Amino acid sequence: MRAAYYERNGSARDVLRVGEVETPQPARNEVRVRLHTSGVNPSDVKNRAGLTRKIAFPRVIPHSDGAGEIEAVGEGVPACRIGERVWVWNGQWRRPFGTAAQFVVLPAEQVVPLPANTGMDAGACLGIPAYTAYHAVVLAGVKEGSTVLVAGGAGAVGHYAIQFAKRRKATVITTVSSPEKTAIARHAGADHVIDYRRENVGARIKAITANRGVEAAIELDLAANAKLLPDVLAPKAVVAIYGSSAPELMIPFQFLLQNSIELRFFLVYELGKDERECATRDITRARPARTQCGANVCTRRYRGRARSRGMRKSHGECCGQDDVARMSVSDMRVPGFRGACYRAALCADPLAHTGYGFLRSRPDRFRAGHPETTRDGR
Repeated sequence: MRAAYYERNGSARDVLRVGEVETPQPARNEVRVRLHTSGVNPSDVKNRAGLTRKIAFPRVIPHSDGAGEIEAVGEGVPACRIGERVWVWNGQWRRPFGTAAQFVVLPAEQVVPLPANTGMDAGACLGIPAYTAYHAVVLAGVKEGSTVLVAGGAGAVGHYAIQFAKRRKATVITTVSSPEKTAIARHAGADHVIDYRRENVGARIKAITANRGVEAAIELDLAANAKLLPDVLAPKAVVAIYGSSAPELMIPFQFLLQNSIELRFFLVYELGKDERECATRDITRARPARTQCGANVCTRRYRGRARSRGMRKSHGECCGQDDVARMSVSDMRVPGFRGACYRAALCADPLAHTGYGFLRSRPDRFRAGHPETTRDGR
């Protein structure tokens, strides 16, 4: 099969290769998926670059998320699953070969049926972002009547979190960094959107909650936002934390102690069996209804050499996060793949975007070459 892979850490330009590798065969309780799309997450890019961990295998085919069709099953898996449209999770977690290939072999429980009205592009955008959002909402104790602050409501995880919180009939406040992102967050169902570059977040939240603060918060960057916690949290609030821009940070300990604030950290790759099953069931259940929880895909076709080689690249301006957009573009310097940005979005808005991306496998155009790309994806 054809696959994108690397054998050392480094920049995409220096280490990513495309070539023939052995097609994997499913063992007992495993299935082989013919991939249509491969999801690109920031963690995939950081791992390839060696920013979070060093390469652990002689060769790595990256990416944990993807979607496609089951084309072969191992012993112990019903043959009736062959032909199923599916999305996959943890494709490259603690294993060398992920979804940036024509095929991937995974345990059958990591391959989830994709609703008939959900496209492969959207399916590749479910794994890491949707699981993270869902578990954060659960961990923060979001329930009917509660008020929750979702940091980064225009991001992939934040956008899903807004939708999951609204399904629980909570009041959702979210932060964004531009008027464009304000519109995107409102489309997801946020009740209140605060542009943190133009407004005082603490003052707005105090006004919205009658000086009480929020009972729950979902935090994507504790290092950047820890200092805001005293201004936004109610006593005995719970903060679900899934990220930080720095490995070490300072927290307002006295405030947290005196107000019995709970900080709950989690790593989405390590959800327990029951947690994963519950999340999978609810995520899949939410997908069929367009008015409940959706993921829309936005692409921009590029002209010139890249287009002639069958490439589509993510639009760096579409999400307003050039660093993340560049991550997606860098990992899409793979001939035979087409790339795009996606946004988990409530409405069918073609201008809804985010910094996560996906690759669509095109076996018929999977060939050598070096499409040119600009640094920022524009």
